[in-house]
This record gives sequence, structure tokens and C-alpha cells, in this order.
Amino acid sequence: MAPSSELLQGTLDLLILKSLAPGPMHGWGIARRIQQVSREALEVGQGSLYPALHRLEYRGWVKAEWGDSENNRRAKFYSLTKKGVKQLESEIAEWERLTAAIALVLKGV
Repeated sequence: MAPSSELLQGTLDLLILKSLAPGPMHGWGIARRIQQVSREALEVGQGSLYPALHRLEYRGWVKAEWGDSENNRRAKFYSLTKKGVKQLESEIAEWERLTAAIALVLKGV
């Protein structure tokens, strides 16, 4: 199956927040984690990832700090704020509600 670059509106934010839950990561690491965890089904390009990270930072859900990557290059590392952790919990609950409703429609209930 070819990687999909199309995500439901708002889903990318949820995927980024979830990817940062274990700890700080730089942008390329976030994109790679989403791709790996989705078994290569989802691919997030830089043109989508970085605007989303800036939006999440603006909302106070993530914070960014400069550091050195694994290959000793300067990179911005993103991490969840307390507000971001609460937002992640809220978005997971909303996602579960939405997918349950969609499943009902698909089953014809």
C-alpha cells in the first residue's frame, strides 16, 4: 500500500501530540515515528509537519528547544506542555467518539 499524505483535518495534530507523548523529538523524528508506527501507511511531509508544529507551539501545546540531533546537527526538539498533555487526552477521547460513530454508520446500525 502506498503511503497516504491525506489525513482528516485535525488528525495530524493528534498524531504529532501522540508521537511526542514519550518525550522530546525533532521534526524529522516525529515524521519518521508516525511513518513507522503506521507501518508505512502514513507519510507526513515537511510542508505539512512544520506548519502544524508551529501551530501547536502557538497554541501552547508544545514547546521547542534547540539541541543536537543524533548526527550532531542543530535541531529544534519539540515536547508536550502540560496544556498539550490535556489536549492530547481530549483529542484521543474525541477521536474514539468519532470513530465509534463512523463504525455505526458503516455497519448500518
